Amino acid sequence: MNFFRGVMGGQAAGPQPSGADTIQKLCDRVASSTLLEDRRDAVRALKSLSKKYRMEVGVQAMDHLINILQTDRSDSEILGYALDTLYNIICNDEEEEQDESEDEASQKQADDLGAKFTEAFIQNGEHITLLLTLLEEFDFHVRWPGVKLLTALLKSQCVQVQSVILVSPMGVSRLMDLLADSREVIRNDGLLLLQQLTKGNAAIQKIVAFENAFERLLDIITEEGSSDGGIVVEDCLLLLLNLLKNNSSNQNFFKEGSFIQRMRPWFEVGDDNSGWSAQKVTNLHLMLQLVRVMVSPVNSPGATASCQKSMFQCGLLQQLCTILMATGVPADILTETINTVSEVIRGSQVNQDYFASVNAPSNPPRPAIVVLLLSMVSEKQPFVLRCAVLYCFQCFLYKNQKGQGEIVATLLPSTIDTNSVSAGQLLCGGLFSVDSLSNWCAAVALAHALQDNLIQKEQLLRVQLATSLGKPPVSLLQQCTNILSQGDKINRRGSKVQTRVGLLMLLCTWINNCPIAVTHFLHNQENVPFLTAQISENLGEDERLVQGLCALLLGICIYYNDNSLENYTKEKLKQLIEKRIGKENFVEKLSFITKHELYSRAGQKPQPVFLSPEQMLFDHEFTKLVKELEGVITKAVHKSSEEEKKEEEVKKTLEQHDNIVTQYKELIREQDAKIQEMKEQVATITTQNEEMQTTVAQQLSQIQQHKDQYNILKLKLGKDNQSQANPPQGDGSHVNGIQMEEVSQLREEIEELRNQHALLQTQLSDKEVLIETLRSEGSEPVEGAPAGPDNTELLKELELLRSQVQTQTAEISQLKTENQDLLKRVETGSIDAASSGDASVDASNVAELESRLAAQTSEMERLKEEVRGLTQGRAQLEHQEASATSSVAILETEKTKLQTALQESKKEQDDLLMLLADQDQKILNLKQRLKDLGQTVEDEDDLDTMRDQTDEDEEEDEDED
Repeated sequence: MNFFRGVMGGQAAGPQPSGADTIQKLCDRVASSTLLEDRRDAVRALKSLSKKYRMEVGVQAMDHLINILQTDRSDSEILGYALDTLYNIICNDEEEEQDESEDEASQKQADDLGAKFTEAFIQNGEHITLLLTLLEEFDFHVRWPGVKLLTALLKSQCVQVQSVILVSPMGVSRLMDLLADSREVIRNDGLLLLQQLTKGNAAIQKIVAFENAFERLLDIITEEGSSDGGIVVEDCLLLLLNLLKNNSSNQNFFKEGSFIQRMRPWFEVGDDNSGWSAQKVTNLHLMLQLVRVMVSPVNSPGATASCQKSMFQCGLLQQLCTILMATGVPADILTETINTVSEVIRGSQVNQDYFASVNAPSNPPRPAIVVLLLSMVSEKQPFVLRCAVLYCFQCFLYKNQKGQGEIVATLLPSTIDTNSVSAGQLLCGGLFSVDSLSNWCAAVALAHALQDNLIQKEQLLRVQLATSLGKPPVSLLQQCTNILSQGDKINRRGSKVQTRVGLLMLLCTWINNCPIAVTHFLHNQENVPFLTAQISENLGEDERLVQGLCALLLGICIYYNDNSLENYTKEKLKQLIEKRIGKENFVEKLSFITKHELYSRAGQKPQPVFLSPEQMLFDHEFTKLVKELEGVITKAVHKSSEEEKKEEEVKKTLEQHDNIVTQYKELIREQDAKIQEMKEQVATITTQNEEMQTTVAQQLSQIQQHKDQYNILKLKLGKDNQSQANPPQGDGSHVNGIQMEEVSQLREEIEELRNQHALLQTQLSDKEVLIETLRSEGSEPVEGAPAGPDNTELLKELELLRSQVQTQTAEISQLKTENQDLLKRVETGSIDAASSGDASVDASNVAELESRLAAQTSEMERLKEEVRGLTQGRAQLEHQEASATSSVAILETEKTKLQTALQESKKEQDDLLMLLADQDQKILNLKQRLKDLGQTVEDEDDLDTMRDQTDEDEEEDEDED
């Protein structure tokens, strides 16, 4: 222990060792000590030195510390010291806290040091696997340092560590278990670990999501108090954002899992909105971002629409609108809520209609749209809030022709209400106010009310404005062009460029693809000279954008000109451009729009995001319009009159072709409708067919049941009659209920008897030959046999054998006669009914029974044919359900007839059963008589034995001869 006292600062004599020497000694101690306590003390000392001597400990001790993690798994204390030491040399947090006064170069050096040690640690992928294994330890001193170390590794080398964890078996699942830990500090650090793990890796994000992460995170948010919770709620929300942002698979899983419904309680802020802590503002801001992730315009349209529908159905949109109209809400939360509502209603007709019906809690109530537009055109409101309101108005009108018509209707003379402020009046007021930002916002908002809506463009031409007392009213279109032409004379706006850009975007959107609006614009004799003058002048850099927009407006007047004004036909306008401006100069000025640096920024996403009001020059939808028109306007300016005529002819041809295609499309739609209707009919008929088949199957089953009952009854009656006619015998079980099988068995037995008879005849012939041989040679002495008394005995034996053979021949002849008689009677169905064989059954009765049996069999076959007919007639049954019911009734009638016929034939069947039983008994008697005669009639082995015996007798006779 004196060694450690010296290391830890004891008062030992002599010079003190340097830090590197001390660390080297401690590393040697860790490597060489056999006692666990010594290694533990050495690792503890390294931990205490790791913050001050970060590089030395990292370079010399890392391998030893990793070895400790591998070998000393049984001691949680030494594992904890080793993990803490590795964390200190890899993590940069402590360095940042201690060296806040250092310059950027020192901080960069510290970061590089952490990255270097991280790279050394993860160079072997097994180290990460080892660390994941240690996280399974429940001991707090091992699990918590392990979580912090893995988090530090991810912060330093995120991509490399992610790739190792991704291929590690059950790697992500082990980390997900941290969220279920009952110790809050481990659970909270586990959240931080998963935040780092899921950054920018879609594969890991999917695995984490399918490991039930959404359920666990939402439970934690609820337990911690939702928006009123602390930093833990913030960490959960950040992790949810990582899992859902730009991950369509997880978004779909989140929606399908009904987790959107669980977001609604987050936004129940209550009536008292005075106490908004900084943490609550942060939490609610993240919650709103989470909603926006699900309905972002960059998502697929189908997924966004599905989420929008769910948010409306569960009441989430209604809750957001409540926050929108509430008082006391912080400005940044209100701004983010407006942006969130914007994307929830964007492109969804149901949500847009609901938003149009929302009223502010004022007296009298005013529509929420009007209240928001008041904020947009007010100079006193914050810039970001005004941008959010503009975005909300744009989303409300996006693909919403109904909403566009309602906004434009508030400007028409017949619908103006002088008692209240309408949306149209606010837009006109902002369009002609002295605030250039209000001019631009109002112009863009009004342009969105006309986007892709020809009807509203024509309706807006009816709007008349009263400029001053005593002067006639002018149209809204004329007033916009007047402001443009008088812009240089009236220097009452803070930023002429922003105002004119807004008005030019409105005019371009208005007259685009609307020949009537083009005619109204050209009807003013001052407009075309103003545009040509603006384009042809050599102005400064700030005016180039205005020149390009003027060229775009003039180009639209050429492209959509219907030649209704003689002075401003397409050809004359092109000649004017060629004389006053020059075609090449015109095209060059037109290209200034797309070359502007703010043009590409506005085209990236629909939401207007600007760092300052001066940057508000382009609208997202207008950038799409410029892309569509730039090419066609350039071609239109360079085309000659002949080319235009040809193009018009081509257009007419294309229109005719389009009409034909439209007709075919309508025909196809009609056919599709008919096909769909026929499919429905087929589905209905198929269902009916299945029902009919089920009914037929039930009927067939009932018929089979009746057949089985009939056979059982017949068998019962046969057994009863046999027991009454004859006493029970051992072989009486031969009678069964199936007549055809019984006859077949009888025929097989008869055939067997015939074979046995043929065998007996063969044996008899052999015996006769033997007897004749013996007779012919009886008087002659046998060669080689002794003379005298022995021959006399042999002759006596031969005489005895001759008499036996004669007796046996007589018996066989009698048996042969009886057997032939039996065969005749079996074949004609006339076997003796009595056991003694004295009484006989009339053959005609048996034939009559057999004919009735055949008739019954044919009746059953007829019934089967009717069933087959029912099966084959399924097509008629599909169209005639009533006839199917009738067929079933007929089948029931036939079944009843069959039952009646069966009952009537019971007595006749009883006679047949009696005959069959007597026949079996007669056969048994015959077999027994054959056995008594010494013949084998059933066992083939006995027949073989008898043949062998006969052969042996013949050989003995030959020997004797």
